[in-house]
Amino acid sequence: MTDSTDIGLPGGSAGFRDPAALAAEAARVYDICAGCRRCYNLCPSFTHLLDTIDDHDGEVRALTPEEDRRAIDLCFGCKLCYPHCPYTPPHRWGVDFPQLMQRARVIRADREGIPLRDRVLGNPELLGRVGSALPRLANWANRNRVLRWGMERALGIDRRRRLPRYARRFSRWFRRQRPPSGLGGSGRVALFYTTPVEFNAPDIGVAAVQVLWRNRIEVSCPEQVCCGMPALDGGDIVGATRRARRNLESLGRAVAAGYDVVVPGPSCSRMLKQEYPGLVPGPATERVVARVHDLGQYLVKLHAEGRLDRTFAAPLGRVAYHAPCHLRVQEIGFKARDVLLLVPGTTVDVLERCTGMDGTWGFKREFYDASLAVARPLLRDLEAVRPDVVVSDCPLAALQIEQARGARVYHPVEALLAAYEGRTLDSTA
Repeated sequence: MTDSTDIGLPGGSAGFRDPAALAAEAARVYDICAGCRRCYNLCPSFTHLLDTIDDHDGEVRALTPEEDRRAIDLCFGCKLCYPHCPYTPPHRWGVDFPQLMQRARVIRADREGIPLRDRVLGNPELLGRVGSALPRLANWANRNRVLRWGMERALGIDRRRRLPRYARRFSRWFRRQRPPSGLGGSGRVALFYTTPVEFNAPDIGVAAVQVLWRNRIEVSCPEQVCCGMPALDGGDIVGATRRARRNLESLGRAVAAGYDVVVPGPSCSRMLKQEYPGLVPGPATERVVARVHDLGQYLVKLHAEGRLDRTFAAPLGRVAYHAPCHLRVQEIGFKARDVLLLVPGTTVDVLERCTGMDGTWGFKREFYDASLAVARPLLRDLEAVRPDVVVSDCPLAALQIEQARGARVYHPVEALLAAYEGRTLDSTA
C-alpha cells in the first residue's frame, strides 16, 4: 500500500483526466479496499470488486478491463463509502472511492463519448420543460405501455420503472404569490428549490415556502439551473461545471446581499457543498458553500436560536423517516427528524437504508433489478415499523418506496406544514 499522490479532484489536479494516472490510482485504491473489506456489503460495486479480486487470488492487477468496467457501472454514487472508510483524507493513504468512480466515468466519456441515454437523463431541465408544459399528456405517455416499450428500446430506461410525474412549475406558483407582511425579521433565504421540485414535486417547494413564511423568513428564488449532478453521473463534467458556474454566479449575488441558501433536496445540497468546490474552485465558491443549508438543517438552526414557531395544531403519529444517502454523507445528523420530533404526539423511526435509486442509476434497464434488491432491506424495515406516515427528503427515494409499497411518501417539510395546519396526511399513492 502506498501514499496517495494524486487524489484527482476536478479542477485541482492535472492528472484527473489522464487514463494512465487513473489506472495507477485505481490499482492503489483497489489494493487498499481488498485488504480492508469494510465496505464489502455496502453496495453491489464493492461486492463485485472484492469477489473478483478474490477470483484472481488477490491480484488486483489481474482484473480485466471488463471486470473493472463492471465495478464502475455498479457504483451508483451513494457516496456512503466515503464516511465509512477509515483511510480517507487526511489519512496518508487518501482513499476517495467515490471520486475514483466519478473520475473513471469522466475519462470514459472523454474516450467513448456520452451515450444518448446519459445525455437525456443528464438534462432533466429539458425533459421538465416539455413535461410541465403539458403535464397530463406527459404523464399519460409515461404510463403508456407501448410508449414505455419504445423508450426502453431506444434509451434503455426500464419500462417497469415508475417515472416522476410532471406538474405545473413551482417557480410559476412562486411568482404569483403575495408574501405576508413582516417577513425578514427572522432571516432571509434564497431557496435553491431543485429541478425535481420545479417540474415534478412542486408541493415540496410550496410547503417549504409556507413553513419559512410562517417563521417570518423572507424567501427569494434566484435564477437557477439543475445542480449538475445528473450530468456528472453520466461523466459530463463539462456540462456539470457549466451549470455550477451559472448557479454560483446567481447564488453568489444572493449571499452577498445577506441571504442564506436553503436546499430541500439532499442530492442537490450535497452537490453544492461537496462538488462545487472541486468543479469551480476559488474564494467565491467558498463564500457560497459556507452559506448552504439543507432545509432540515436550517429549520433546526432556527429552533436552536429560538426563532422556530412551535404552535402545531395536530400530531403526526408514528413517522418513518427515510434518511437519504446523500444526506447521510453530509454528516450533519438527522435534522428533519429533530424538527418533526418537536411536534407533540409524534414519534420518528429513522431508517438508514439505501433505496437503490441514486440519481439516474435506478432508471436504467440493466440496473432495475439490482436497484430493487438494494431497496429490499429498507422495505422490510418499513413493514416492521408500520408507520402512520412515511417521509423522505429525497424525491427519487420516495419514488422507489411508493412504487414498492403503493403508498404516498412525503417530504418532511410537507409533514411539518400539515402539523402546523392541523391536517392529516393522506397516504394514498
